[in-house]
Amino acid sequence: MTAPGPEPDDVPGLEPGGSVTPGDTSPDAGQTSGLSHPQPMPSRKGPVLALVVIGIMVAGMAAFFLLRAFDFLD
Repeated sequence: MTAPGPEPDDVPGLEPGGSVTPGDTSPDAGQTSGLSHPQPMPSRKGPVLALVVIGIMVAGMAAFFLLRAFDFLD
């Protein structure tokens, strides 16, 4: 179990209402202002090719079962 934090009246650097005075943040606080470089656009060839292959397989299976149902295959 951890000890509770200090009372707000005992914490240095707090203004009335609990806000922090400007410039009173720690020097090692991380800052992120944006991306360091533009992110590359992913290729669309892979997903499109996968959908085409799956579509061909589904159409082939559907044709096989329809031909079997109408007894065109022996």
